[in-house]
Formats: sequence, C-alpha cells, structure tokens
Amino acid sequence: MDNRAQIREFLASRRARITPEQAGLPVYGGNRMVSGLRREEAAMLAGVSIDYYIRMERGHLTGASDAVLEGIARALQLDHAERDHLFDLARASEPSPARQRRSREPGITASVQQVLDAITDAPAWVRNARHDMLAANRMARALYAPMLADPRRPANNARFVYLDPASRDFFTDWDRAADDIAAMLRLEAGRNPYDRKLVELIGELSTRSEDFRTRWAAHNVRFHRTGHKKLHHPVVGDVDLDFEAMELPSQSGLFLLVYTAAEGSPAADSLRLLASWAATAERTGELVEGGNTIS
Repeated sequence: MDNRAQIREFLASRRARITPEQAGLPVYGGNRMVSGLRREEAAMLAGVSIDYYIRMERGHLTGASDAVLEGIARALQLDHAERDHLFDLARASEPSPARQRRSREPGITASVQQVLDAITDAPAWVRNARHDMLAANRMARALYAPMLADPRRPANNARFVYLDPASRDFFTDWDRAADDIAAMLRLEAGRNPYDRKLVELIGELSTRSEDFRTRWAAHNVRFHRTGHKKLHHPVVGDVDLDFEAMELPSQSGLFLLVYTAAEGSPAADSLRLLASWAATAERTGELVEGGNTIS
C-alpha cells in the first residue's frame, strides 16, 4: 500500500469535513472554493507553517514530531481512532527496512481453545486483524453458520460481508456492518502496511466489490471494542446481541469476541434456542467442527 497516498487522502478527507464554523473561525462574505477548511486555516489551527502543512498533506510525514501530529489531530478534530491512525501512518513513513519484516503470525494455542470451549452459553470466537475466524466455540460456530458455509478457510468476515449475498440477510443492518469492516481494515492498513495477506485481502475486496471500493475511498477508521450486533439467524430468527472485543494479552494481534444477551430478554431466549440447535447439529454433522478445521 502506498503510504504517501494514504496520508494525502486521509488528511485531505478529514480537512474537507470540518467547516470554519466548526473550527471556531470567522466566516466572511464571498464564495469559498472549498466546503471544508482551507489548507492555510488547517495550518493555522495546527500551529505549523502553511508550507509545512502542504508538505504533510502531500504525503510527507517523515520526521514529524509528536507535538506536530497532536496539533494536526486537534486542528482536524480527529477522534481517538483517527488520531491513532495518523500516528500509525507517520510511523510507517519512517525509513526502516525492519518494518517490512513482520514476525510470524501467532497461532491459536490449546489454552485459548480451552477458554472458548469453557464458554458454553454465549458465542465466543477469536479473530486476527484481517477478520479471519481462527477459533470458535460451538455457540459461535452455530451463530456464524452462514459464514462458515463457505468452505474456504480460514473463514473471513470481511469476505463474507462484501462477497457473499447471504450476509445481507444475516446482518440486519448490513450497511453498518460493511462500514465497520472497511473502517477497521483501513485502521489496520495504517498500522501494518507491509502485511502481505492484508494487502491481498484489500485487493480482492477492491476488485470484486463496488461497495467496498466506495467505503475504502472514504478513509474512515474505527475502533470496534464494544457494541451491539443485530443478526438474523436462519434457524432462530432475529437476535440482538451485545458484544465485547478484547485483544489477547498473551497473543498480540488476536482478539477475543464474546456475544451476550440480558437475562430475560428475547435475545437470551434466542441464544438458548441456538444452543439447543447447535447441540443437535453437531451430532448430525451439520455444524462445522472446531479447532484446526476453522484455522
């Protein structure tokens, strides 16, 4: 991925969304040539010279200090995810051949699978930053049965959302799911621009999905640590679940996701029905096996 292009398009897109009024700047008469801030206005708010700001917006962040980056983040009113993304882009622009040598990606340990299997009443699964499903408990395999119907392994949630028509039935709010996936992949692309498998995934999605190309071009980034999932399961119907996502402290880059429902809620009833179906489906071979068959 072209780091300079990412920097250029990210900064330009963030500047374009901030109006002078939002930035607390006076607005005088006459027609403005841009809908957002002018470069000189962004430079003034960031506390840097216009020449330096233009250089940065052309994709040159090499040597930018933390203070300068913080100034840019304040001027463009970046949220936490966008600020982290800006700093990631700056780090990736520094000349360092070692950045291109990624360590071997961690696998799923037996202890992690044991943790998943110990969670019997809630769907729980582990993914990497590319959204590959690397391991799951029985409830998660039952919940994500539509995604796991594709024999390609590891199953990938981004491919499912953008390339499998079944995802539009599975995700009740498909547009939100598609927005989230693109934004999380964009965040990871800034963090790990030399991840060959990530580059290949983004290339595949860009080639095959206009929906992805449009969202990718928006340069939005987003954390996805907690929230709600509105799903339509082919067996249990609509289910509205809470989720928590946390990075595994012993395996950097891997994330544990657990879906729950408030006791006494319709979603809790749906999870009990899902558990009953999963137990039967596992005995009859309808449910994809766990462990290494997923990864």
